[in-house]
Amino acid sequence: MKRILIALIGLASLVSAAESRKPNIILIFTDDQGYNDLGCFGSKKIKTPNIDRMAAEGVRLTSFYAQPVCGVSRAALMTGSYPIRLAEPGNLKRLHTVPHPQEVTMAEVMKSAGYATALIGKWHLGLNGDGPAKTDPATMPNAQGFDYFYGTPKYNGATVRVQDTPMRSPIMRNDEVVVKAVQSWDHITADYTREAIEWIGKNTAQPFFLYLAHNLPHIPLGASENFKGKSEYGPYGDAIEEIDWSTGRLLDTLKQLGLDDHTLVVFTSDNGPWVETTAGMKPDGKPFIPRDHSGTADPLRGWKMSAWDGGCRVPFVARWPGKIPGGRVSDGIFSTM
Repeated sequence: MKRILIALIGLASLVSAAESRKPNIILIFTDDQGYNDLGCFGSKKIKTPNIDRMAAEGVRLTSFYAQPVCGVSRAALMTGSYPIRLAEPGNLKRLHTVPHPQEVTMAEVMKSAGYATALIGKWHLGLNGDGPAKTDPATMPNAQGFDYFYGTPKYNGATVRVQDTPMRSPIMRNDEVVVKAVQSWDHITADYTREAIEWIGKNTAQPFFLYLAHNLPHIPLGASENFKGKSEYGPYGDAIEEIDWSTGRLLDTLKQLGLDDHTLVVFTSDNGPWVETTAGMKPDGKPFIPRDHSGTADPLRGWKMSAWDGGCRVPFVARWPGKIPGGRVSDGIFSTM
C-alpha cells in the first residue's frame, strides 16, 4: 500500500508541480468485507451509493490483494513487507510484536514528510504475551508514527491486557482507556465517523494522513438505529450500509472544508469474508455465523483464512478529483504492500 500511495502522489506531483502543498490522504480499511459486498463490485442487496460514487469519480482495482486474515494484513499494510518476514505467521499466534520498533511504518513515512497522522479504529498489531494479548506502548499507534489514536487494540470481543489489566474490547484514546469494555457495536461506526470528522477539522493547516480502520463488518456485528434492519442483507448489510454513510460524511466534510480536490481517498478491506459454511457449526447444529452475518466473495472461490482469491482478493476504490480520471477500472495486480 505504501508503494501505491507513493506512486499516486508522485504521479500527481508531475501533473501538478505548481502546487506547493502535499495532498491529504484518507485510507478507509474495513474488516472482513467480501469482494462482492459493494454495489460497484456487483452487490445487488447491499446499497453503497457513496462508495459507488467514489468509483464513478475515481478508479476501481479489480485484482487488489490483501492477506487472508486481519492482523497479518495490517502488518503488511503498515510496513510494506511480507508478514512472514516480520515473524507474523498468523492471526492468533503468540508472536504478535509486529510492528517491531525498528520497522518503518506508513505513518512514520507520512509523519517524516510533514503530515499530521491519525489512526481512528482497529489497530490489531503490537500485541504479545501468553494468555490475553498485552498492549505494549512501544508497538502501539502513538509509538509507530500516529500523532493521534482513537480505537480498539484488537478485534471485536477480544480480551486484551492494558497495563496488565484484562479488558474485553476496550476503546483507547492515545494511551488512555476511555471505554473499558464495549457492550454493543451498534454505535462504533458513527463514533469513529464523528472522531474522524472532528480530527480533520482540527488539522486543515497542514497535510494530513487519516487511517480510518473500521471494526465492522467483523463479527459481532452492529449498526445504529438509522441502519438496523434497513438493508436487504440482514445485520451484515446494515453494517456495510452504515460504513457507506460514513464514507459519504467524510466526502461531504472534505467538500465543505474546500479540501475535496486536494485529498486522495482510498477504500479497501483487510481480507475476504467469513462465510456460513466455513465458520463451523454450534452444538445445536446451527451455523456459528448465520448467512446474513457473513459476506460474499462472488464470483471468487474461498473465504477469510483461505489462500483462494475469495480470502485475499478485496475491493479497492480510490478517488482524487482532478488527479485520478473518473470511471477507470484496472485489472492490474496490486496489493496492500
